[in-house]
Amino acid sequence: MIKILIADDHQVVRHGLKLALNLEEDIEVLADASNGAELIFILPNYAPDVVLLDWKMPRLDGLETAKKIKEINPAVKTLLLTGAPVEDSALDALDKGVDGFVHKNISPAVLCHAIREVASGRRFLGPEISQALIDRSRKPAETAKTVPLSDREQEVLELMATSVTYQEIADQLMISETTVRTYVKRIFSKLNQPNRTQAVVEGLKLGLIKIN
Repeated sequence: MIKILIADDHQVVRHGLKLALNLEEDIEVLADASNGAELIFILPNYAPDVVLLDWKMPRLDGLETAKKIKEINPAVKTLLLTGAPVEDSALDALDKGVDGFVHKNISPAVLCHAIREVASGRRFLGPEISQALIDRSRKPAETAKTVPLSDREQEVLELMATSVTYQEIADQLMISETTVRTYVKRIFSKLNQPNRTQAVVEGLKLGLIKIN
């Protein structure tokens, strides 16, 4: 059972999320809060697996709330929801370890999929977020930075930007999963990033990933 906390300043949204999520056999909403500060206050009373956070909230927004949650309990996964156009400041939050980021216009089925992905330890970016990252990566960089990725590392990085698992990357490249993980560690080191999502974000920023 995936245990959920919700923070959103709109009561109707919180109610709708609870109704939709509690229909799932493997998801349980423990409680909800009207803003980030209230969520942080009630957090010690629960043991959530995933916290759903509205990006724009009074007192403490979703980005700052996610940061504080990680400081309190790094094991709790954070999934950010936005109803607004995606800004660079929000994309920069992905560099700080937010586990997932989706737009509120997604279907309940996709939201549940995102929750399951994040709960399992994988990062999840909704299509609007991915497109915003791609668009930003196409903007001329103020300063050029060269990262010497090998051809194989480049292939692995491009596949890391999709939803495939490391085993599926191995199957596509006809190498072992262990070898894939070795390449991934090299990519993390060269990009100076700690995980898959942040490496992909950095790769997009630097124009290393060619996505049509």
